[in-house]
Amino acid sequence: MESFNYYTDVLKKYADFNGRARRSEYWYFILFNIIISIILGIIDGVAGLVTFGIADAYSLGVFIPSIAVIVRRMHDLGKSGWYCLIPIYNIILAATEGEAGTNDYGVDPKNSEVEDVIDHLVE
Repeated sequence: MESFNYYTDVLKKYADFNGRARRSEYWYFILFNIIISIILGIIDGVAGLVTFGIADAYSLGVFIPSIAVIVRRMHDLGKSGWYCLIPIYNIILAATEGEAGTNDYGVDPKNSEVEDVIDHLVE
């Protein structure tokens, strides 16, 4: 289940604001967050937890990785992480394909193996 690997990869890079994130990494992370939040919200509702439940604890736990992955997503487009603060435009950017090849923020996560081979041949 490769899509779930994208989710766990973001959690492994908990507070890593450097580098680049592919569209699939970002959007699968968002998708799994929504699904998990809905399930935990239902559990909170059934359990009668009104003030602070496990859904709230989960949201706090993934807050920093959520910011980190959107910053890395902006880096994939060659933009500063601050672009994630611009309403609507940040969603358009998150859906846009990243820059091919290496940019100021690192190697292309989509084609990094190809670039490694090319770099090795050039040396």
